[in-house]
Amino acid sequence: MFAVEEINRDPQLLPNLTLGFHLYNAYHSDAGTLESSLRWLSGQGQLIPNYSCWGQEQPVAVLGGATAALSVQMGTLLELYRYPQVIFGPFDPILSDKTQFPSLYQMAPKDSSLPKGMVRLMTHFQWTWVALVTVDDLRGEEFLKQLTLEMANHGVCVSFIEKIPMSERRHTESQEAFMPRIMASTSRVIFVHGDTDSLMILRYSQTPLIPIWKVWVTTSHWDITMRPPHFDGNNFHGALTFSHLTHDVPGFKAFLKRVNPIIYPEDIVLREFWHSAFRCTDEVQNLKQEKCFPNASLETLPLFYFDMTMSDLSYTIYNGVYAVAWTFHEMFLMQLGKGTMVEGEHWVPHPWQLHSFLKNLQFNNSAGDQVFMDEKRNPEAQYDILNYVTFNVDTEALVKVGQYNPKAEPGQDFTINDEAIVWNWLGSKIPRATCSESCAPGFRQAPLEGEPICCFSCSVCPEGEISNQINVKYCVKCLENEYPNREKNRCLPKVVTFLNVSEPLGVTLICMALSFSLMTSFILWIFVKFQDTPIVKANNRALSYTLLISLIFCFLCSLLFIGRPTAATCLLRQTTFGIVFTVAVSSILAKTFMVVLAFKLTIPGSRGRLWVQSRVSNSVVIVCSGIQVILCGAWLGISPPSPDIDTYSEPGQIIIGCNEGSVIAFYSVLGYMGFLALCSFTMAFLARNLPDTFNEAKFITFSMLVFCSVWVSFLPTYQSTKGKAMVVVEIFSILASSAGLLGCIFIPKCYVILLRPDRNILKLKKSSFF
Repeated sequence: MFAVEEINRDPQLLPNLTLGFHLYNAYHSDAGTLESSLRWLSGQGQLIPNYSCWGQEQPVAVLGGATAALSVQMGTLLELYRYPQVIFGPFDPILSDKTQFPSLYQMAPKDSSLPKGMVRLMTHFQWTWVALVTVDDLRGEEFLKQLTLEMANHGVCVSFIEKIPMSERRHTESQEAFMPRIMASTSRVIFVHGDTDSLMILRYSQTPLIPIWKVWVTTSHWDITMRPPHFDGNNFHGALTFSHLTHDVPGFKAFLKRVNPIIYPEDIVLREFWHSAFRCTDEVQNLKQEKCFPNASLETLPLFYFDMTMSDLSYTIYNGVYAVAWTFHEMFLMQLGKGTMVEGEHWVPHPWQLHSFLKNLQFNNSAGDQVFMDEKRNPEAQYDILNYVTFNVDTEALVKVGQYNPKAEPGQDFTINDEAIVWNWLGSKIPRATCSESCAPGFRQAPLEGEPICCFSCSVCPEGEISNQINVKYCVKCLENEYPNREKNRCLPKVVTFLNVSEPLGVTLICMALSFSLMTSFILWIFVKFQDTPIVKANNRALSYTLLISLIFCFLCSLLFIGRPTAATCLLRQTTFGIVFTVAVSSILAKTFMVVLAFKLTIPGSRGRLWVQSRVSNSVVIVCSGIQVILCGAWLGISPPSPDIDTYSEPGQIIIGCNEGSVIAFYSVLGYMGFLALCSFTMAFLARNLPDTFNEAKFITFSMLVFCSVWVSFLPTYQSTKGKAMVVVEIFSILASSAGLLGCIFIPKCYVILLRPDRNILKLKKSSFF
């Protein structure tokens, strides 16, 4: 009515034509729809097939099709006469088949982006377990297919699917069917896709006075004023609606404010609505505004009765009326241009003549939007997200809380104000829609066998991994220089650690090494001071000096293992340790060798006594030590030790140490040193009971027993420890074995030299050659 009046007032659009319209009921049944179509074709309410009672007011176009089912029913009949059908209902791809429906034109924007918008809403509120309700037709099936695919791509699961039967579209036929299943479901959030009729069925299926604790999310064609008389608004309180984004049409609200039955006395629909809405006492047929609230206006009615805003369906109707008007305008201009029309002549086009103009028509409406009749150029719909709120029985509102614009840039296409939404029974608390309880940070989702991906259990993140959000599918590894905290919800920086000279353990080991080296130096000073005494001379002074000097370096080489490892210290650590210990063990081997030879070669003048000379003992030390030097040189040449950073051995620590390079070379050096020690132990053990005043074979036996025990224990301990403990074990082994050699071989001699000089006297025997 508003569009027709606006067009007729426009002197530029149809200057010589007056546009009119007739209203017919589209019943909620296939038979009723066909009957109304036949009555319209016959005219004047007569039901005479293939006969028209219309005179000069012959209609030329049909504006209808609130649902796809109505459009198909009308199109099947009206196509016989090639009547243009301008459809204002939701866009349906099936109706775009021009082979089947060549005279049908859809005005509504395409809803192909609606599934993405709904899934964006699901993911925004972290709803992963939702129910779907759709119409049981091809349009519903196609939407269901697209929506479930989009949900699967974003990890959202469908708890159950219900389809609203549409055979005869009766409002009460589903109360005993799907509504009990919806009420009994575990899903708290239900997404509904349909048209006006199917959503009316859903509302009429509500059981009076029984609350449904669900959150409804509906499509744009939900008409809140179409409801049963017993409707309890609390069931849909807090519902969200994807409504087509439309612009305000100038003058429409002013038109609604002045509408009343006095201005439009022939409008029986308005008169009956007025009588019902304002509860007038006089009869409907004799309705007078003076007796029924003289100041009554549609503006004063609550949303329960009337919505003052232009709905998306109404907006499409408005554009449809203008589409027909602009078609007449183009046809009228063409007739004038051809000169086939005389001024003042009554002109009424045939219905089939409109098609060539309609299919290519495009215009701008009064709201500033561009309208296309070519469905291929029909734009994608943009959506306002509205929140339906009931304050009391007579007070309702649709509040805009968000927007979805698929044409906008990513990140700006979807906006919603969480704080502005009123949620059903939860107030401002966002409802949870999940199959399983959320996994807290530090846990990850573990899928359950045979269940959808949204149903899961929670398991702790593996070692070295964290999760700092809820409901993560995979934990993430911390960086190499970080480690998880106890709760495994954040990564902490690792502490760089090595055997530091400033820590108590490092200081203790340094003090021990220096103390032992000073003690060894003191013993060396005693041996030099008392070098002419029998006990010093009898035990080969040169070898004793060599052994003492090598022991000093043995103690001091442990200092290379303390402090932050560098390239130089890593190269010197094991090689210095191996060489100086080999010199020490070689000196003991030479001592033992000389003792055995001295007692075996007892014949005076024997040529074998040539072996009992200092050159032989020196040669033993040089040869044995030289072999170790060659091994260490090969080690350094082939695969030398280098600084190494260990980020995995100890949680929370970055251990800086030395990579030994070649493990074979490392154990070869240790093995060779152990071989020399075993030889010394064997020879000393055999010579331990040889008669002599200053026979040190027993002391060498004990010293080698201590030495071998330390290093045999070192190997498994070294292999089983990590990081700084490995270094401590090796330092302890160096100090313990060196101290064992020093204590077992030289302490008894110092005792005799310093405290028992009476025993430091040579007793001549035939068997003594020192």
